[in-house]
Amino acid sequence: MKKLLPALLAAGLAFAPAAFAQDGKGPNENSASEQAAAGQDPAAEEAEEGHAETPHYPLKEPEELDWSFAGPFGHWDLAQLQRGLKVYKEVCSACHGMKLVAFRNLEALGYSEEQVKAFAAEYTVQDGPNGDGEMFDRPGIPSDYFPSPFPNPQAAAAANNGAAPPDFSLLAKARAAERGFPTFLFDLLTQYQQGGPDYIHALITGYGQEPSPAVEKSIQPGTYYNPYFMSAPALAMPPPISDGQVEYADGAPQTVDQYSRDVAAFMMWAAEPHLVERKATGFVTMIFLIVFAGLLYVVKGRVWAGTPH
Repeated sequence: MKKLLPALLAAGLAFAPAAFAQDGKGPNENSASEQAAAGQDPAAEEAEEGHAETPHYPLKEPEELDWSFAGPFGHWDLAQLQRGLKVYKEVCSACHGMKLVAFRNLEALGYSEEQVKAFAAEYTVQDGPNGDGEMFDRPGIPSDYFPSPFPNPQAAAAANNGAAPPDFSLLAKARAAERGFPTFLFDLLTQYQQGGPDYIHALITGYGQEPSPAVEKSIQPGTYYNPYFMSAPALAMPPPISDGQVEYADGAPQTVDQYSRDVAAFMMWAAEPHLVERKATGFVTMIFLIVFAGLLYVVKGRVWAGTPH
């Protein structure tokens, strides 16, 4: 009996690999073939369980628009910037601040000093402390900066579904969808740097589209689907503006598309107000370097002309 038991165990171990390798299939392969025979797709089930490939955002790439400030010879369209300021003041400023932009900077948009003073006085700015050590509110002056609509980020988040609205000061430079190969190589020649305004325009006009069933499952309650949002399929901000909401005195179209173009251009100016001057300086510098290189070549020829080679 003592010899029979080890013999049975050895026989079982010997036949186990043969049974496992029958028809050249392992246990996982047999399971997969059985699921396929039963009409089940393992890959589909895996996707439904959340193991599918991670999506890349934004789901749609922003459209490249024509901007007056684009290219090496770009310039500001002052009428557009003034309309963008109006859109910001009447719509966007309810949630977004511009803490790095001073009222006096608005003179660059074609406003006089008196107009800037009147514009700044429409805002209430906290100042102090006074002689009693207390803070107080007063009308704004040109040296003040655009105030935030909320006292702190926590209050901003509490009033906006848990997401604090970002400051507009540098948003046009900070928000831009990535441009892959070989597009970014051509950007070196065209001086493309309008990714931020393109993205802002696409985001504002991207509401109201229907998500696919796969994307709809990942949209959280209380958020709004927007395929141009660069961080998720939906965001906490509802559609910020609608047709006819802001009245233009210059006869420009009062549509969401026009509003988004104007406020995106204004935000680009706020992020880089010296953009036009920088481009002009760069152009003059390039001309100087080309002429200087030619002069160096001529001088080198004259200096070494009498030297035998």
